[in-house]
Amino acid sequence: MGMVRHDAYALLLQGNDVLTFINGLSTNRVEGACTTVFTNRSAKIVDVCEVVPVGEQIALIGYAPHKQSLVAHLTERILGQEVSITDISHLNDVFIGTGEGEFPEGTTHHNSRFGSMAIVPVRHEWQASWDQEAWTEHRIEHQIPFYAHEITQKVNPLKGGLGDLVHPQKGCYIGQEVLTRMRTRNSIDYVIRKKSNPVEKATTIGQHSSLVVERVQ
Repeated sequence: MGMVRHDAYALLLQGNDVLTFINGLSTNRVEGACTTVFTNRSAKIVDVCEVVPVGEQIALIGYAPHKQSLVAHLTERILGQEVSITDISHLNDVFIGTGEGEFPEGTTHHNSRFGSMAIVPVRHEWQASWDQEAWTEHRIEHQIPFYAHEITQKVNPLKGGLGDLVHPQKGCYIGQEVLTRMRTRNSIDYVIRKKSNPVEKATTIGQHSSLVVERVQ
């Protein structure tokens, strides 16, 4: 068991009532540390982010290829609110996995939807104990969705196997009407399943098994 390097960015959000700002734009109920999803008006994923409190500030950890989309999404909606966004990606390395190992001083630990996350200051030059293949096999075994596989900007959270991050009692966020309609009018949801190879339309392919997102009613 171990930790893999995550291709992540880190944004620091500062200002008055930052949690309320984040909560108003995300699919999950954000009251503290959690994993949540930002969606556009079509309910497609902008990014899936970790909300990590840092004192009175909030760090958002997301998938590096989605950073510019997320920054634009947030910036457009700051309006007159006292919220600022600072990119601190260059100061931090991000790892995800099972959480085992000795971590250097200054590491921030976070319980992600995808596993144990460690945010390590780059000055330590800390190294991963897993390669991508080991992480892939771990994900398949535990049916964990991840970026560039189940999670892309072409799907909504339900089709990415992230239905648990769409809070059923939360409304008034961007994309909420689409997701609510999918669940209430059509009673549609999606699940991630592990199947033995070969697998048609696999989203993650492993040595012996793969993951596939399937629609259920």
